Amino acid sequence: MSTQQQVEVTLTHLYKDARFDHLKMLKSFAQSVFKSIQPSSFKDVYLSISKEQGEGLKRLIKENGIRNIIEFGTSFGISTLFLAQGVLETGGNIITTELIASKAHKAIENFKRAGVNHLIEVRIGDALETLKNHHEPIDLLLLDGWKDLYLPIFQMLEPNFHESTFVYVDNADMAETKVFLRAISQSNKYHLQPKFGGKVVLISIRK
Repeated sequence: MSTQQQVEVTLTHLYKDARFDHLKMLKSFAQSVFKSIQPSSFKDVYLSISKEQGEGLKRLIKENGIRNIIEFGTSFGISTLFLAQGVLETGGNIITTELIASKAHKAIENFKRAGVNHLIEVRIGDALETLKNHHEPIDLLLLDGWKDLYLPIFQMLEPNFHESTFVYVDNADMAETKVFLRAISQSNKYHLQPKFGGKVVLISIRK
């Protein structure tokens, strides 16, 4: 079995698990009615991107020769596995960061099962700390974590962008994300392209 096939098998299993995740999601929201929602509220919830989004990410990586990827929000590693399928073709690598240690360790298990753990560096903790000393060029930044952190993470990593950098913004239709996108749109430096009915916005550098 090829590595690409290993990844596909792993993704199939993970999406099956994610289908049974809705009750956990509802429970997390119910428990948050009387307290503010925190990342720990979703420590057992997949919060995965769709298969269509994953396939789109793979195409983006392969069509643009993307090699150096940063991901904010590993969760259980579904999106990271799609990224890995892309960089298997381009010879790239991925740095992904996750606040919840139990999720990160489960993601690492999934990467090993898929045969791509050698392509992925997992950093556990607050992304503003785990990524603050990053000084290498970024070809693709995937924002799919806690929405209030999109802007500070973008600003922190912005010096590493180049003329061909893409920023993939998931959950673009959420209120907190819209605040981030409005801030970015005020700069003439960036082009914002909605995708998947506005659920995603792809940011690129204006040429």
